[in-house]
Amino acid sequence: MLVKLLRNGVGGVVQVGDLLTRPAKMKRAPEAQQQVNETCRQLALYQLPRCPFCIKVRRAMHKLNLPIEKRNVNPGSPHRDELQAGGGRVKSPCLRIEENGEVQWMYESSDIIAYLQQRFG
Repeated sequence: MLVKLLRNGVGGVVQVGDLLTRPAKMKRAPEAQQQVNETCRQLALYQLPRCPFCIKVRRAMHKLNLPIEKRNVNPGSPHRDELQAGGGRVKSPCLRIEENGEVQWMYESSDIIAYLQQRFG
């Protein structure tokens, strides 16, 4: 219980810090941004609002100007059950990637950011 309170407290501070220091979004030509928007429809980020690692991924998404759907995995959420069933465990952040009819679940924040930078950066 104490760990949960501490994690949420630190997460709240990190969340406010992120909002105050958020970087500018990447600029693309309208056609290029439209293509990125279409591609991002195949992605979903399973996350918790105050998780520092989730904030790190959301910050990279903002910087890369990626409109990826965010799915909250708080206890009781249907997205939590989707994450458990699809990815095999409840751990956030997790990026759900659907390509060519196949689904891949990527769990580590650094791996997710590297993937997004390589694909959209």
